[in-house]
Amino acid sequence: MGNYTYNSFTLQLEGLKVSDDSMYPAFFFFLISYLFIMFSNVGIVFLVFTEKSLHQPMYLLFCNLPINDIIGNSIMMPRLLADMLLPPSERLISYYECVVQAFIIHMFSTTSHTILMIMSFDRYVAICNPLRYATIMNKKMVIKLTVSAWGVAFVLVGILLGLTIRLNRCRTLISHPFCDNASLFKLSCESVFINNVYGLTFTVVLLTASIGSMILTYSKITAVCLTRKNKSLNSKALQTCSTHLSVFMIMFLSGMVVIILHRFPKYSDYRKLAAILFYVVPSGLNPIIYGVQSAEIRRFLSNVFQFRKNNDESAYREEVQHLSAWCIDNNLALNTKKTKDLIVDFRESKHKWSPRRVHRIAKDSSHASHKLFTRLPSGRRYRSLLSKTSQFRNSFFPSAVTLLNSAPRQ
Repeated sequence: MGNYTYNSFTLQLEGLKVSDDSMYPAFFFFLISYLFIMFSNVGIVFLVFTEKSLHQPMYLLFCNLPINDIIGNSIMMPRLLADMLLPPSERLISYYECVVQAFIIHMFSTTSHTILMIMSFDRYVAICNPLRYATIMNKKMVIKLTVSAWGVAFVLVGILLGLTIRLNRCRTLISHPFCDNASLFKLSCESVFINNVYGLTFTVVLLTASIGSMILTYSKITAVCLTRKNKSLNSKALQTCSTHLSVFMIMFLSGMVVIILHRFPKYSDYRKLAAILFYVVPSGLNPIIYGVQSAEIRRFLSNVFQFRKNNDESAYREEVQHLSAWCIDNNLALNTKKTKDLIVDFRESKHKWSPRRVHRIAKDSSHASHKLFTRLPSGRRYRSLLSKTSQFRNSFFPSAVTLLNSAPRQ
């Protein structure tokens, strides 16, 4: 007992054990992974908040996930990368910094479950009650769900860490790459029975609620899809639900690997690596999965990076199919017989409209868009159309008015 240091405020992290030959490859792997996680998740958050078409409950709730990934990895990864370049004897951390790191890390894992739970509720309402979706999932409901997801995690983790920091410490070595609750209460020589009971109860309740909500909501969604036999509805449900389930399964399996390896002390190094990958893998795959599966995000990124080329018929068909699906989702009938012109255009180059066609529309009073071409009191120029977005400003009719006004006077 004489060699013990009681309540020391300087702790030593064991860190990740890697050989000298593997140190730099491992360092650059985690560095690139961290940069990718930050870039992709910050990009998703920026995209959701700036693009009006993504201001929907599904994307606003999903936006909590990349925010959680950003916070969790920002606390863990920089410290891990710095420790990898230091000898084990110099991997020191203050007690208060360790407690903060443990709190954020447990908030990350807990909030990941609660966010996916509220997202499953959103999918349930969207598919099982489509006519009431806009009424139920209003702004207040989105805020309530978001606050509850973070609030429940904050309370549960706060109690978890509160039971740990009350203990006196007689050790200083943390046998883990980063600080967590188990590593902290193992520093104590006192009884940790209450900590073990609450930790086990906390884990069981969280996993039961998370898995139970998934089973309940998706069983009802499956029942609705089987009874309605609507191909469009089933396709939409399969797309959105597969994305959500993929994210949940990746997170769940990553966590189960860590829990299973805890049962085998001789594989402690693999457990440490799995614990790091639990934060790296889901955080890196979440934006990819949602970016690939979401038509809105995929379409916006395609426009930004100009992936669609001129005269690309496949892109045109995708846009029309999206418009048709939107009409079906919102219980609208797209009557093509009464639609004079349906123009969907997103070409890279500037529009080169035929003046003859524009003049024909402007002179044809029976044309559905004739009223858009109104002359100013002078009678020499047409009134410009009010354009709030660049997408509308570059579409056919504003461009056609500009073309008429710029045409040489006869």
